[in-house]
Amino acid sequence: MEFSGKTAIITGAASGMGLLSGQRMAAEGANVVLTDVNEDGVKAAAADIRQSGGEAIGVRADVTDYEQIAHAVELTMKTYGRVDILLNNAGGAPSRVFGRPEGFKDRDIELLDWGIDVNLKGAVLFSRAVIGHMIEQKTGVIINMGSIEGVTGSGAVEYSAAKSGMIGLTKSLALYGAPYGVRACCVSPGPVLTRPAMANMKTLLGRAAEPGEICDFILYLCSDKAAFITGSHHLIDGGRSCGAP
Repeated sequence: MEFSGKTAIITGAASGMGLLSGQRMAAEGANVVLTDVNEDGVKAAAADIRQSGGEAIGVRADVTDYEQIAHAVELTMKTYGRVDILLNNAGGAPSRVFGRPEGFKDRDIELLDWGIDVNLKGAVLFSRAVIGHMIEQKTGVIINMGSIEGVTGSGAVEYSAAKSGMIGLTKSLALYGAPYGVRACCVSPGPVLTRPAMANMKTLLGRAAEPGEICDFILYLCSDKAAFITGSHHLIDGGRSCGAP
């Protein structure tokens, strides 16, 4: 029970790695607050965790809306009295999310705004909302989800720019939080089998990652075993950043 007595907030937790991370943290004793714009999805996921013997609540929170973020954090404090872990997982390339394959020069400004707001600004705002509580506790961990495309660049210009920004956000949070025992790390996956198309992205190891492989490392960074790790950026990409074969 690695996370017994600890409380974790996870964004983008209605599906994928956000949901899996929440399920695994709950299985290890954490109180888990699942947030997502998909209210029905996170509430159903939280109910499943409770049915399995874990402790979880689901809260609708749009990471582009600070009022909704603040409400989720306030509800967390009211329900569990503390915030030990924040996993800034919400994100996605607008070209994929909205089915808009046009190139950068033709992409609507609204899509560019969405790409920056969801993938970077949301993490900034959620970190702002929780870090005061972590400072008061003298402990806390913030994990920011980057992407291999924030390192290599991609045709999804706004997405890659935002994910690259997560590295700078992480280092800055580490500097700010260190005097108070608050750590921050960035995890940048390569292709992950959260959807079938990921299997087509080349890596040196010849495959995409299983979601559990990414979640295992996230949980390690959140645990006391990683107490001396902060400000760092971790690629889990099967060697894709070295150059695909």
